[in-house]
Amino acid sequence: MRFILSAMLLSICSSLLFTSASSASTNLPILSDRSSASVSMASEYRLGRNWARLLRGRAPLLHDPLIFQYLEELLWDLAPHSQLSDRRLELIVLDNPTFNAFAVPGGVIGVHAGLITAAGSEDELISVLAHELAHLSQRHFAQRIEEERRNQPLVLAGVLASILIAAADPQGGAAALSSTMGASAQAQLNFSRRNEEEADRVGMQTMVAANRDPKAMPQMFSRLQRNYRFYGQRPPEFLLSHPVTEARIADSLNRAETLPAVSPRPYSPEFDIIRTRSEVHLSDQPGEILKRFLADTDQSNSAIAHYGVMLAAIRTGQLDLATQHFNQLPAPWKQHAYVLLSEIELLLAKNDFSQAETRSEEMLALYPDSMPVMKIHARVMHMSGQPERAVPVYRRLLQDYPTDTDSWYQLAEAEGLAGNITGVHEARIEYFLLTGDIDSALQQVTFAKRESGLRPSDIARLEQLEAETLEIRRQIKEDL
Repeated sequence: MRFILSAMLLSICSSLLFTSASSASTNLPILSDRSSASVSMASEYRLGRNWARLLRGRAPLLHDPLIFQYLEELLWDLAPHSQLSDRRLELIVLDNPTFNAFAVPGGVIGVHAGLITAAGSEDELISVLAHELAHLSQRHFAQRIEEERRNQPLVLAGVLASILIAAADPQGGAAALSSTMGASAQAQLNFSRRNEEEADRVGMQTMVAANRDPKAMPQMFSRLQRNYRFYGQRPPEFLLSHPVTEARIADSLNRAETLPAVSPRPYSPEFDIIRTRSEVHLSDQPGEILKRFLADTDQSNSAIAHYGVMLAAIRTGQLDLATQHFNQLPAPWKQHAYVLLSEIELLLAKNDFSQAETRSEEMLALYPDSMPVMKIHARVMHMSGQPERAVPVYRRLLQDYPTDTDSWYQLAEAEGLAGNITGVHEARIEYFLLTGDIDSALQQVTFAKRESGLRPSDIARLEQLEAETLEIRRQIKEDL
């Protein structure tokens, strides 16, 4: 598995390294740097999106709509203040307990769920996103290609492959990264020290512009470094790909002191809610984490503990206990949209579909464009035996989030229950394309064309999907 993934990513970079001069000249980059001669921004975008297909198909994704929306809002809180010229961003959240995040050419930002639990504050979490955005805005990937073009081009591809391996297999990722780096005396892990320092500097500038505390960045790096002792001989993946030294932490802290002060933000429970959700989800001993939160309910900040008990009790099937602690939450928490959606999850666990439907319809009326509200409402319709009402919600959701593989999967299921077989095939085709399974996508096109009673509009859609599938296959063959 590791060899296959490495070979695929090696081929990606090899094809980019030898992009023809004519191709580069027709895709003039916005930044006028030496890297422009090697990789156009259009090539970076295509590489990143094809790489994302591989990632979605090989690494476990976290399909928690609350966590996704929270991280996406943080990302878009930063992006307008960054130096990004191309803001076509793609967030991928991985169901992985390791402390890691990464940026891939083409605006792909990956976050491991474990990073949320590692952060001590929202600004610390945001500092990692700002750092990754800086890698993208400064086009460090293209700069590294230019550097490795003169040295050993395949080292960079090995690093990119290691990110993919680490997402699917944390232990394998560390081993692959270490072996890749050992192959070249010139390599400096993921990026050179100069690029890491630049990402720190630019990322902190972005944070200040977004009214976020830049000191949170060295604080986050210090936190990860302090936690190193818990990992034995293997540090967190983030420290492998973003080497941190005491000198670098001190330098970034000194730099943060010279930046303008930011205004303190009033407390909002979003970070505590999402961090608690991540902790409970990632725990492989839900009974133990339930005990821990129960023991914390007499602390001064008991809201976090009550919410944690509620989630952990749902996981362990103790639904009366979950209800009890939901009722003990303070009013500001019980009125928060994320907690109201968590209550609907509790109602679904109780099979109280009538009340869940009432609550989800109320939420949809209040937040008609909210991704988690739409997903949970569609889930209520689906689970309550009303798939025909779930279908339009999923379709509306996918207009704004066309790469949400979970929604495509659920749409296929709902279409099947509603009796729309052509809709099942179309949703499956989209799902397979997003997860890089081109052969299965083409097979679904073949199956769909065999269905009886197809209308001319159905045939036209299927032919369009077939053409898109063949084009993606051509691109992947060319890139991979």
